[in-house]
Amino acid sequence: MKAPNEEVPPAATAGGAAAIDAPPARPGGHGARERLTPPSWLALTFLLPALLLLGFLVVYPIVYSVIRSFFDASGGSFVGVDNYTGVFKGHDNLVAVRNTAIWVVVAPTVVTIVGLVFAVLTERIRWATVFKLVVFMPMAISFLASGVIFRLVYQQDPDKGVANAAMVAVHDMFRQDTTYPGAGPRNGGSSPVRQDGGAVVSVRQYSAGQSALVPLLKIKPEYVPKDAEPAAPPPAAGPGRLTGTVWFDFTRGGGGQQNAPNSGESGLPGIRVEAVQGGRVVARATTEADGTFTMRKVPAGTYAIRLPKDNFTTAYQGAEWLGDTLITPAIIGSYLWVWSGFAMVLIAAGLAAIPRDALEAARVDGATEWQVFRRVTIPLLAPVLMVVLVTLVINVLKVFDLVYIIGGGDPNASVLALQMWTESFGGGNDQGAGSAIAVLLFLLVLPAMLFNIRRLRQERK
Repeated sequence: MKAPNEEVPPAATAGGAAAIDAPPARPGGHGARERLTPPSWLALTFLLPALLLLGFLVVYPIVYSVIRSFFDASGGSFVGVDNYTGVFKGHDNLVAVRNTAIWVVVAPTVVTIVGLVFAVLTERIRWATVFKLVVFMPMAISFLASGVIFRLVYQQDPDKGVANAAMVAVHDMFRQDTTYPGAGPRNGGSSPVRQDGGAVVSVRQYSAGQSALVPLLKIKPEYVPKDAEPAAPPPAAGPGRLTGTVWFDFTRGGGGQQNAPNSGESGLPGIRVEAVQGGRVVARATTEADGTFTMRKVPAGTYAIRLPKDNFTTAYQGAEWLGDTLITPAIIGSYLWVWSGFAMVLIAAGLAAIPRDALEAARVDGATEWQVFRRVTIPLLAPVLMVVLVTLVINVLKVFDLVYIIGGGDPNASVLALQMWTESFGGGNDQGAGSAIAVLLFLLVLPAMLFNIRRLRQERK
């Protein structure tokens, strides 16, 4: 028992409860350091299968590819860095390097710009949600299916390819070309016209006041326009005029007189006719629906009647999208269709996070909408735009499906990812060279990945 006047220590009063509840100090004086407890071992036990799978599917292939890249095709001879230097040798490899550089520069930039435009526009239109859904929908389609779709879109035949069908429709709105591919004069010396370098030229000379007959054969029925009328005799030729008829000199069922318009024979409308003297064109005309033509104000002299070779070439069929020149831009266009929705959604989320006070303050100060967009919106969106751009760069370096399906194995469309597959498994049978390209791609992707990770950590802070 304590004496009546004995003082109680502070620790026994105010801090008594704390002293009682405080856990005992750990031996060794390392109280801040926590030992591995059984629940942590249990967590590691559950994580072990995932770690083993990750090591087997990721770490082992990376290490093996690096080692394999220093050996030849058979894997038995050490070649050093020859496989790496070989990436920049040979026509196909150089084309793949060039196309990859084009992809890295063009595709992410264009997709980011288009996504930015779509994101800004969706803030100002009604039914913005529907618009976003439609633009984002291609992301739900695999690259394989997208490649098949655009392989059909880029078909050369306008009756099959949507792109060329649209181009031909626009072209025909402003200029309707009527052509007769393969047409020409009758063989033998009885025809009044002959073939000359793809053009059709009259055998005899004509002068003003005369009429010319230009019979043609070898015309497919589908090339004869629907508005063509039965062939008519040449119009009357007066002073200073030179007339004639161009027609399909073929009577169904036989019969009729050769080199003269007969009943049942069709005129050929839309053919361009020239009067030529010494290689110089002095008069022009175009045939009517019944095949007749009239040249006015023809100077005195004698002329050959010529149908230029443009009349006998194939009509405008659009662009050769999968040719040597346009195949890479065409594939980039399909990539834009797939990934513009991804860029739009991320940038739209960034736009929603921009404080509206900054935008309204700029408008109050007299800034136009373009100035607000360029001086306020873009700087505030810069971090989001950079993340989108870098993410697309990483994706572009690995693009394979679209190039393989749309390009159809064309070396002019090849990129490094496709060249890696070709060297290893697509006929090259050189896994050393393919591994070198794979390691090179990994080294190119690594800085972009580290940049994105660093940016995400900064945003968290």
